[in-house]
Amino acid sequence: MYEYGDAGKVVKPSGRIIDNLVYIVMEFVQGGLLFDLCQTMGSMGEDAGRFFLHQMLDSIDYMHSRRVVHRDLKLENILIDDQLNLKLADFGFACYKNIDALNSYRGTMTYMAPEIKEGKTYKGTNVDMFSIGVILFIIVQGIFPFKEARKEEYFYNLLL
Repeated sequence: MYEYGDAGKVVKPSGRIIDNLVYIVMEFVQGGLLFDLCQTMGSMGEDAGRFFLHQMLDSIDYMHSRRVVHRDLKLENILIDDQLNLKLADFGFACYKNIDALNSYRGTMTYMAPEIKEGKTYKGTNVDMFSIGVILFIIVQGIFPFKEARKEEYFYNLLL
């Protein structure tokens, strides 16, 4: 059992004081991953796609308006609660403030925008939107549109 000393410092039972301790309070989301729902349901169609897309766009709009980009949006990083509300998670690759001229290689291959793979300077907001497009395709069709965003991939070539 820990005790709390002056100015919020934590005192261990041994008497050692721990400075600069950071607490993270998070919401517990009961429903699981959007990935698991997509695995179970397969192709959910356009109505489900619209339902989830509106939520994703609201979340991304909120982040982007505060100059934050996620850069690793994927089914595995989106949680769903018992009311099918989406919650974005895993901000390990997120970037803030200077989001318009990024060049670091971040993300997951199957969701990653081509400009990241090509080593080009990219806008963080654009790569988040690319990932949302991949997620939407998976929700609606039940499959990935491509393994990688490359010209050799059939669906990606259609986009080009």
